[in-house]
Amino acid sequence: MPLNIKDLAVAADGFGPGERIPDRHAADHGNAAPGIEITGVPAGTAELALILHDPDAPLPHGFTHWVVYGIDPAAPAVPAPGPVPGGAVREGPNSLGDQAYTGPQPPPGHGTHHYYFWVYALDTPVVGEPSREEFLGAYGDRVIEQNRLVGTYSA
Repeated sequence: MPLNIKDLAVAADGFGPGERIPDRHAADHGNAAPGIEITGVPAGTAELALILHDPDAPLPHGFTHWVVYGIDPAAPAVPAPGPVPGGAVREGPNSLGDQAYTGPQPPPGHGTHHYYFWVYALDTPVVGEPSREEFLGAYGDRVIEQNRLVGTYSA
């Protein structure tokens, strides 16, 4: 399946591409998940997934802050402070092993980190609540389109 990256878009409440993520979303300043809006969902999308990942974290695979499955392509949003009403959203484990949002919190003196809010339009529903690594391994070839919003944060 050819990968299309021109129409799908992701936006967050309170910051834009390359901008600093507001403190209220940081782990030590309220830990409130930002509202996420997804537009340009391609035809044939069965489900959307959202993964918030920090590749700058000093760990072999970076740090995964949030894993969300079951986002309805007909109502593609994850409003703050929680999941879509009606139980349409499932959370997978983050790098702490929690099925929840964990905001930015780079180690002291580690500089500015980049936080990737990846959105994936899938041609099939995700089964269960896989981790980021499990999801990419099992569903990488089921992605119709993907895009990301990158925000920054430093302690």
